[in-house]
Amino acid sequence: MTDDDKRELRPASTEEIEQCLSFALRYDGRKRVRHADDAMARITAERLVQHLERSGYVILRKPAGAMPSTSGHRHPNAD
Repeated sequence: MTDDDKRELRPASTEEIEQCLSFALRYDGRKRVRHADDAMARITAERLVQHLERSGYVILRKPAGAMPSTSGHRHPNAD
């Protein structure tokens, strides 16, 4: 990670962390995991986030990357 990347980090919101953990509990990569249903994954993610916040953790997030272009044309701002 470069210094420029580090300057762009921001604290992740509670909702972002819950969504990420919930997704991780329901999927293994792109493959759906059948042993954790949606409700249980959401509840577990919420409880994990609450515990992390009480324990003083701060989770940082990079800004979203540029959306891929489906155009065959070169973007004028591309490197």
